[in-house]
Amino acid sequence: MEEYVYIDGKKYRRGYTTGSCAAAASKAATHMLFAKEKIEIINIDTPKGIPLSLKVRNINICSDYVECSIEKDGGDDIDATHTMHIFARAEFVDREEDDIIVDGGIGVGVVTKKGLSVEVGRPAINPVPMRMIHTEVRKVIGDDFKNNIGSDKSIKLTIYAPEGVEIAKKTFNPRLGIIGGISILGTTGIVEPMSDEGWKKSLSIELEMKKAQGLDKIILVPGNHGEQFIKEKLGLDMKYVVRTSNFIGYMLKEAKRIGYKKILMAGHIGKYIKISAGIFNTHSKIADARNEIMIANLAMMRAPYEFLEKINECVTTEGAVELINDSEYISIYDSISNKCKAKIDQYLLDEEINVEVMIFSMDKSLLGKSDHSDELVEVFR
Repeated sequence: MEEYVYIDGKKYRRGYTTGSCAAAASKAATHMLFAKEKIEIINIDTPKGIPLSLKVRNINICSDYVECSIEKDGGDDIDATHTMHIFARAEFVDREEDDIIVDGGIGVGVVTKKGLSVEVGRPAINPVPMRMIHTEVRKVIGDDFKNNIGSDKSIKLTIYAPEGVEIAKKTFNPRLGIIGGISILGTTGIVEPMSDEGWKKSLSIELEMKKAQGLDKIILVPGNHGEQFIKEKLGLDMKYVVRTSNFIGYMLKEAKRIGYKKILMAGHIGKYIKISAGIFNTHSKIADARNEIMIANLAMMRAPYEFLEKINECVTTEGAVELINDSEYISIYDSISNKCKAKIDQYLLDEEINVEVMIFSMDKSLLGKSDHSDELVEVFR
């Protein structure tokens, strides 16, 4: 593949997904099961149209099965699965309905909750990687497998990842009800560096999963601090909570698409003050105008210039909060919350969706809330 891409004038290296690893390991193991000799390189095609030539590792050829692995390479978009080995074991089994059977082994998680693209009870091998495995193995066994091998045999591929049990704890899998290991993922087979798409998709999957479980309302928080605020300060059931990370706008649009009509949002003022100005990706690399927004709001409250200067000198929003808490301008927090709600309503353009906003400080103290947030909180009790 073309190994590098340029983003914002910088050179980044592409990688390949766990799905590509599983497909390559399956193809290599199947080939060696027939040939009974080792191969060093295996070639596969990816849904993105980029072919891969991957090194085959940890080869074990036995009389009735073959095992091997492919090392995951995330390129310059390193995640928890980078450098781990995805294994495949190929073997002949007594004839089943299909001539290619794919299962999961140790370190590949099992789906336990509805709403994912894989049925409950099945290994967490997503549909695209599953198709890739079937396609690549079919290239080895051919369409006339029954006549070549015999009508009483099928070929079984077991995908496993010994490191997956521990690595999965660093992923979203426990939140999604995938237990015991990692997921075999990838919609294109290629990891594009500096891409947020995979992360966003994993967040959106949780929204879809909760909808499939029967929830019709949702609480959106940026991350850990928001979860703690909901649990410790509001005492609400955590089953309603989904993280947005910095992708506020994306997750709001996803919540609308999936059909949620009641959305409570709770976040640290450092992020949510950006929403009040219509900034829906709160990462500092996208926009960081926290002080400017705070100063503009204080100026509209007729705060004196000397006070605005002190706010402008604050390095963090928490520093500004300390000054404001000792001033006569603490109503700014409710104002910012209501402006967040107004910008969100304008962004979603759907009068049937009820969104309310709460903002808190780093110690999880409630700072401000939109006018009808208390009423929406009671709906979640």
